Amino acid sequence: MTIEIEKLDTLYKGWNSFAIATIRLKDGQRIMRIVEDHGRAACVLPYDPKRRMTLLVRQFRTPVFLKTGEPDLLEAIAGLIEEADGAACARREAMEEAGLKLDTLEPVATVWSVPGISTEHIDLFLAPYGEADRVGDGGGLAHEHENIVVVELPLAELARMADAGGIADLKTLALTQTLRLRRPELFA
Repeated sequence: MTIEIEKLDTLYKGWNSFAIATIRLKDGQRIMRIVEDHGRAACVLPYDPKRRMTLLVRQFRTPVFLKTGEPDLLEAIAGLIEEADGAACARREAMEEAGLKLDTLEPVATVWSVPGISTEHIDLFLAPYGEADRVGDGGGLAHEHENIVVVELPLAELARMADAGGIADLKTLALTQTLRLRRPELFA
């Protein structure tokens, strides 16, 4: 016997959707699970190898505020894929959120963000940039009410934050540690 989805009941459909899946396991037992779906995403951590800096964004996140009262979260640039691939999305989001034009993207991985509840699959990238690549203000799209603040900080500070447990966003932490492994000289 194989695992089989017997039924999928949609509870809500909008920007994202929620469903209850009824699943029959290999042993014949039935279980129910709630599944959230809003598509694929991409995330990029830009870094300036010459100045040893990185660009992050700070923005309001309702779930974080709900649980901690923190008004915003510092994180790598990210967004939902509307294009054909994650690389195009990472470039678009870098321009929208940080006013940053990215050319070269270094693929890191494609990961499940919260596999116990969500179908979200995220393409992770690192991307070198220089001062001349800051071509706009960023801040996100006004009609999406993102109110993003662009934060440029030294890579050494980013490493200290990671070591002290000061990066609360998992995708940002994963990209920070990957950059540290691939380019340790940037953090010296």
